[in-house]
Amino acid sequence: MTVILLLGLVALAALGCVCVVWAARGGPRWVRGVATATLAAGEVVRRAQRADRRKDQGQQDNL
Repeated sequence: MTVILLLGLVALAALGCVCVVWAARGGPRWVRGVATATLAAGEVVRRAQRADRRKDQGQQDNL
């Protein structure tokens, strides 16, 4: 079951990347919407990783 879930997530990520490229070339409106959502999700993940890194560095400084 876990493998199916992971494969689904990988497929969604790949399709999101395809939509980003297609939107950059002037794709239809729905592609631009999917591309925007994909880029926004990537930004959320990136900010969460930065926050985790800062939190970890703060804990190491206190040791």
